[in-house]
Amino acid sequence: MIKQFVPEEACLKCQGCCRFKDVDSVWSPCLLEEEVLDLMDKSIPPAFINMQRKIRPIPNPKGDGFICAFFEAKLNTCKIYSFRPFECQLYPFLINLRDKKVVLTVDLNCPYVKEKINTINFKEYAEYLSAYLNTPAQLEILKDNPQIIQAYEDVMDVVELQLPDAFK
Repeated sequence: MIKQFVPEEACLKCQGCCRFKDVDSVWSPCLLEEEVLDLMDKSIPPAFINMQRKIRPIPNPKGDGFICAFFEAKLNTCKIYSFRPFECQLYPFLINLRDKKVVLTVDLNCPYVKEKINTINFKEYAEYLSAYLNTPAQLEILKDNPQIIQAYEDVMDVVELQLPDAFK
């Protein structure tokens, strides 16, 4: 598990993540290959995962857009939080493809990030996350799962990841 930047109580108040305007949103989390298998072992219906290994959003019961299939809208919680996907653990940080470079970015729409972006805690966490993602084991995961490297908009670059060119 990745050490979390945003405290749980901040997430529970937020009405942002896990919600999407479109069914094919880039913001819908991508799954690592082993996460797909793990979810299937836990009897999660394969219909919740699309061909690109993304969690398939479902219509929001409130009628506006879509929500993650594992999001409990009434409680504002995740039904699979204890084994949530890598991308969900990473959020509000994202692995972004920009100009043929793989960059760790942060979602500027996260209220907690907006509040903490200029703090030492943010800087220290970004350094921790960069070091973690640049370990051989994590670089191998990125190499084996290129689907989690997306092209997000409205994000701020934090640091370029040191992926060898063959991984990109």
